[in-house]
Amino acid sequence: MAIVTMPALSPTMTEGKLSRWIVKEGDEVRSGDVIAEIETDKAVMEVEALDDGKVTTIAVAEGTEGVQVGTAIAEILADGEDSTIGQAPAPAAVPAP
Repeated sequence: MAIVTMPALSPTMTEGKLSRWIVKEGDEVRSGDVIAEIETDKAVMEVEALDDGKVTTIAVAEGTEGVQVGTAIAEILADGEDSTIGQAPAPAAVPAP
């Protein structure tokens, strides 16, 4: 099982935009497949699947801005695994500098 989280494109990044989903719920993916595009004011980055499996949950809609780094954006499960995305702990708050 893999919970895909909003990545940090830089050490100072705290949030970004989920600009586009390449996959949809129910799609089979392999490790390394591009599944989404993340955007900041400085860059666009492709997000890759970390594990083989089926995309069971897309938790953040395409076009959503202000997605905090570390937020669960999707879940990929292998056959027979149960979803945990609703049970994942909330990301810790990042203190303002």
